[in-house]
Amino acid sequence: MRPYLTGVYPRPKKPDRMEAPRARHPQAVLFACGHNAVRSPMAESLLQHMFPQGLYVRSAGVKKGELDPFAVAVMSEFGQDISGHKPITFEELEDWEGLNFDLIITLSPEAHHKALDLTRTLAADVEYWPTHDPTGTSGNREQKLAAYREVCDGLLLRIRRRFAKAGVANF
Repeated sequence: MRPYLTGVYPRPKKPDRMEAPRARHPQAVLFACGHNAVRSPMAESLLQHMFPQGLYVRSAGVKKGELDPFAVAVMSEFGQDISGHKPITFEELEDWEGLNFDLIITLSPEAHHKALDLTRTLAADVEYWPTHDPTGTSGNREQKLAAYREVCDGLLLRIRRRFAKAGVANF
């Protein structure tokens, strides 16, 4: 029997669960989703505008999609222009500039699996933020835009919460 169980010694304290310093205050962040057409470009733009000079932020997809015009419209409501975004895959990003990120935030299951596969050989932390894909929303234009706004609002909330302590941000 261990001595602390008998009351002779105090029970050792469990160490606080701490995130790695790299994950707490990353310098380079990659957002990833299925096609790099809606969720990850939105998140990239939101975080980049919060930290215009403090973080390197990119986005990629498991597959290459086409930039969604509803995503462009919703981001313009935030005063952010993503119309020039060119969707890219993980492989294209790796070929063009490497995957030198401290943190990969995945927004879809397929992107999460891809990131976990990549981090077998990369020193990057992975966080999974399950985020609804609004592209399947049916209805009129306003109903579709409402779905995209909901996704954008959710991303903004999570980004603010996650990066609030990372330094001075333009919230």
